[in-house]
Amino acid sequence: MLCLAFQVVPGEQEMRCLQREREALLQFKASLLDHHGMLSSWTTATDCCQWKGILCSNLTGNIVSLDLHSEYDYETHSISYISGEIHKSLTELQQLKYLNLSSNSFPDSHIPEFLASLSNLRFLSWCHFGGKIPSQFGSLSHLKYLNLAANHLAGPIPPRLGNLSKLQYLDLKWNYFEGNLPSQIGNLLNLQEFYLEGSYDGVFKINDGGKLLYNLISLTHLYLRSIGGLNSSHTWLQEIVNLPKLRELSLIDCSLSNNFILSLRPYQFNFSTSLLAFHLSWNTFTSPVIFLRVSNITSNLVELDLVGNNLEGSISNHFGMAMNSLEHLDLSFNSFKGEVLKSFKNICTLHSLSMYTNNLTEDLPQILHHLSIGCIRYSLQDLDLSNNKIVGSLSDLSLFLALKSLDLSRNRLNGKIREDIKLPSQLGFLSISSNFLEGGIPKSFGNACALRTLDMTNNNLSDEFSMIIHYLFGCARYSLQELNLRENQINGTFSNLSAFSTLKSLDLSGNQLNGKIIEDIKLPFELESLSISSNFLEGGIPKSFGNACALHTLDMMDNKFNDEFSMITHKLSGCAKYSLEQLYLSNNKINGTLPVRTCKM
Repeated sequence: MLCLAFQVVPGEQEMRCLQREREALLQFKASLLDHHGMLSSWTTATDCCQWKGILCSNLTGNIVSLDLHSEYDYETHSISYISGEIHKSLTELQQLKYLNLSSNSFPDSHIPEFLASLSNLRFLSWCHFGGKIPSQFGSLSHLKYLNLAANHLAGPIPPRLGNLSKLQYLDLKWNYFEGNLPSQIGNLLNLQEFYLEGSYDGVFKINDGGKLLYNLISLTHLYLRSIGGLNSSHTWLQEIVNLPKLRELSLIDCSLSNNFILSLRPYQFNFSTSLLAFHLSWNTFTSPVIFLRVSNITSNLVELDLVGNNLEGSISNHFGMAMNSLEHLDLSFNSFKGEVLKSFKNICTLHSLSMYTNNLTEDLPQILHHLSIGCIRYSLQDLDLSNNKIVGSLSDLSLFLALKSLDLSRNRLNGKIREDIKLPSQLGFLSISSNFLEGGIPKSFGNACALRTLDMTNNNLSDEFSMIIHYLFGCARYSLQELNLRENQINGTFSNLSAFSTLKSLDLSGNQLNGKIIEDIKLPFELESLSISSNFLEGGIPKSFGNACALHTLDMMDNKFNDEFSMITHKLSGCAKYSLEQLYLSNNKINGTLPVRTCKM
């Protein structure tokens, strides 16, 4: 990431802000809508150098940085932002070097042309505006960082952007540009990162064989998405891949086809040894020849992305043997079958393999065998085989010594899980939801000491809940944070969970739990979300629920609870009343009236 240094140094006496710049900021504030109080510190009673988002030079007192990007609060899940109009008074800030107004809300405003008068700008980030890119931006001769992503910009890209000779970062993603990329962009010899996205209909093009890109010798990241005109010739790629510093190349949704790949010959290409990531997702490749071509022209890749290409067929074993640096391989949304996994067994460096939404129909033990006979079993950490048609039952996974995450959800796994099944010692995430598994949870799951998330939603599990808790009572009770068992046939009554000291989320909705919940039941201290809806539970809510100090969601809908509502609120009046945000009690047999003190919860 580009680093910008400003002349803000400690001195014997801190400079106060200049009066004319202070007045300019107050005019700027007056034109804005600040519903979230982002500018509450901007008052006449304080020095503007102390205002939020403002940085001044200690040498001159001039404002050198204005940073008012939106802020996300992870606790309240809310966004603070400003809107309104951008006042021309900003032009008074002639020493401004850093201006960031990204992720605010100005959908009806155009990017002001007068920003081009801020001739000292080094950093400009601006999004959620409309209109066109002002051609006057080409006069910002000191600019090093320009982020215009996620606006509603239309029309052509002004050729004058090619005058920004010091530019190192240019992001033009998520807009609606038309026409062609100006050839003058090829003048940006210091450009290191270039992100460009056209429209989904491909009307924005790079013509002239992409020759304008050849001169960008400082490029480390090139991202092109929904750009037309790239499939007609591979000549431009011959030059791009030779750029000496290029580390990441993304050609996404550019209508590249088999013919484009078949034309790639090893003797024609000399991929830079610096290239680490190659993204070719959402094109129209169908032939697995692409793997042979890629392995022949570069062996230093760390990341290869071929998502959404309808690829099918077998992959040459040469690919697995040649890719001796590959760590991440994503083949999701294609049409591969399970036998293709044989080709990956000898990629000894592979950490992550995703084949979400393919046509895997084989037996799970067979699929895992394809992988386990090679060195990949020592390196693989994340395996996603979800949303396929894999059959069989869950088999032994202990051979995969480094596995941390396994997703087998939305397949056709069936039968009971063997009692003696072993999980990898580092496994932290296991999802086998939306299958046809029966019986209960094997006791060996309780010995998975690193397990944080266990998702078995939407199966045919029929154990008693107390037995499930008993089987998980090994070291897993100290690590488990999320347990999802909804939409099964689990029966019995709700059991004590206090031993699961790290559990934050428990979902038992849509099962066959019944009877009353005992009064002295204890919930985990860190529990934040509890759902026991759509069961057959009756009686009242235990008073101990009110002592769940971290609980913010309690869902007890669609049961047979018959407490008075006043008793429910009384029982929840412990420390839970300070944390509880969502309480669902509909479709029960609760009676009484709504007390006034409910508003205090």
